[in-house]
Order: sequence, then structure tokens, then C-alpha cells
Amino acid sequence: MVFNNGKVSSKWHLIKIGCFIGGILFSLGLSLVSTGMLAQPTSQPPPLPVAAIHSMPPTLTQWKGGSNLSNSDNYFDQIQSTDIGYLVWSQFPIQVYRQPVPGKEALPFDRQQAEQWWNAVNQAVEEWSMYLPCRVTEKPEQADILLWRSPPPMRLGSNGQLPRFRTAETHYELYLRHLPNQSPTLTHRMTIRIRPNQSPVYLLATARHELGHALGIWGHSLLETDALFFSQVRHPPAISQRDVNTLIRIYQQPTRLGWSVPLSSAPQ
Repeated sequence: MVFNNGKVSSKWHLIKIGCFIGGILFSLGLSLVSTGMLAQPTSQPPPLPVAAIHSMPPTLTQWKGGSNLSNSDNYFDQIQSTDIGYLVWSQFPIQVYRQPVPGKEALPFDRQQAEQWWNAVNQAVEEWSMYLPCRVTEKPEQADILLWRSPPPMRLGSNGQLPRFRTAETHYELYLRHLPNQSPTLTHRMTIRIRPNQSPVYLLATARHELGHALGIWGHSLLETDALFFSQVRHPPAISQRDVNTLIRIYQQPTRLGWSVPLSSAPQ
């Protein structure tokens, strides 16, 4: 497999298995997009792993509600599953790459914007690391989650019209991870694009929200007191107990991600 510019490429064709499932996230236009892509050969594709439940990370079980959330307050009913199940991580710490701040050759205004973006992203990563261990990496090819300081790409709506102005987008891709002497595992990689031209308060709210999607909350809350609320609010909330409860419920669900594809059927 070759990793290039935040995209997965290889000698196999990239087959879309996702679709546009989101809509407008914030009033300024943040969207949740499922564009999962699986690298596979031009011949018969390998069978997907059987969906199963991974062990819950200890950092989640220590929070109120633990593993029994039948009566806990959450918005799990708003979370969308995918063709490969829920978008959970099973290998920790999750590797996170952040686009670096440009050097002194950049214009002062551009550098200031980049620094504000960088600070917001760093704080959001630290906040979510309390629940799912994350580690920053300076190598994008090693990252599970990539954060880019750029506007989301233009995507036509279902009616063929250009969408509203958007400030961020999160999408995922699928690939087979090969390790020596092991069967390849079905793995995903999340890419987040966030415009830097926002105030520091809203940059942090945007980064916090999009990282919530990247960690598995593939949907939105209907309450404005949650970080994953579907619309922007004047005073953005921190990660709420409902956000955490929902994350725990998600990590109790079956998924094909993180499980092995038989060597005899996997592409080499």
C-alpha cells in the first residue's frame, strides 16, 4: 500500500462502499461524509471479516455508566452504522497527525491563523484522549486520523447543486493493514479538513466535534449541550457525559473493523 497526500492508493482499485450520509452540521456548513474506500484486486474481492465486538478500552469503562448503559442518557439512536459496522478503533493509542504550522517564510497573518488552528486541534486531541488514548505523530503515513488545515472539497448535492459554504468535513477510507506473519486486518483511516479562518472559540468547537466523529460518533446529538450537537451554538459546550455515554454504547457494538481477513483470500 502507498500513502500519499492523505489518500490511500495501491496496485488495487479503490472501490467506494460508502455514500453521502450527512448534511449540514453547523450553520456555517460542516458536514459528515461517508466515503469509505476499500483497496482490493481487480478479480474477486476478498470476503470481509465477520462482525464482532472488541474489548472496550479501559479509559471508557472507568467513566460513569461503565459497561452497563441500559438506563444511561445518550443519543445512540442517532448514530449511523455503516456497511462494515460501527466505526470503532481497536488498536491504541490512536495515531493522530496534525498539519504543521508553516515556517517563517509564510505571511504573518497566515502563520497566526495556522497557530490558532494548531492550538485548537491540540486541545481537542487532549480532551478526547481522556476517553480514547490518542498519540500525535509527525508522520502522516503512520496516522489513523489526519487533520488538515484546509477547506473541505466541493461536493455536489443529490440535486446536482453546489452545497452551502462548509467549514469542516470528516470522512473515512478503508484499507487492509499488513503486518509480518499475520493475516491482514480491515482498517480505517479518518481524514478531517477544517478551515482555519474561524475564531479560536469556534475552531476548538469544530475540532472537538469533528474528532468526535473520527473516534466513532458517526451521527449528531439533538441537544445543544453536547459537543456533537448538529448545529452551532453561541457558547460551544465541552464534551458532555452524554457524548461519553454514546461513545461507550458505540464501542459495545459489533464491527468488521480491526478483524483479520484470511490469508488465503486476502490480496498480496
